[in-house]
Amino acid sequence: MSRMARKPATRPKRPAKPPARPGFPINETTLTGQVLIAMPAMADQRFAQSVIYVCAHTEEGAMGIVLNRPLDAPSFSDLLQQLGVDPVPPARSIRLCQGGPVDNARGFVLHTADWTGDGSLRVDDTMALTASLDILKAIASGGGPARGVLALGYAGWGPGQLDAEIQQNAWLSAPADLSLVFDEAHETKWRRALASLKIDPLLLSPAAGRA
Repeated sequence: MSRMARKPATRPKRPAKPPARPGFPINETTLTGQVLIAMPAMADQRFAQSVIYVCAHTEEGAMGIVLNRPLDAPSFSDLLQQLGVDPVPPARSIRLCQGGPVDNARGFVLHTADWTGDGSLRVDDTMALTASLDILKAIASGGGPARGVLALGYAGWGPGQLDAEIQQNAWLSAPADLSLVFDEAHETKWRRALASLKIDPLLLSPAAGRA
């Protein structure tokens, strides 16, 4: 759990602009808009049994939001109060999650693309990423996107890093289903993501490497 969650009284940094979506896709196999599913042999415990929505995957690197690391604190209302966003209590709320180990004091809202604002990164026709206070104000007032999740931090990879990890069998990829992205059944999200590929995790080899 992030420092923000352990010390909800600490004033968080204001949301930053999302990392720029660089250049051109690596190739036709870009994973932008898909989910990554950690293999059982994932060596990095920060990502064990994680499901990550990929917001950008290009020749300059990749970034995504971990979907199944919920945060109980701070609450959405507490976060709005710390950021000076009205009204508090809000007319509606969205859940918070630990989005990844990079910049985990900053907020990024992953949401449906029926709402976008200045600085929003449109991932595809259905999804967008926004890191401005405008989206928090819209949600607090009862508007904003139909569905969203507020992530503290994100997962990031340098040039070629994610591709290398996939070749080492650290990750599987699958189409992003909105119910999987936004539902709150976190304990089963990893298994359900594998099930979308008709894979039983018990049948996966725990050893990395290519056959």
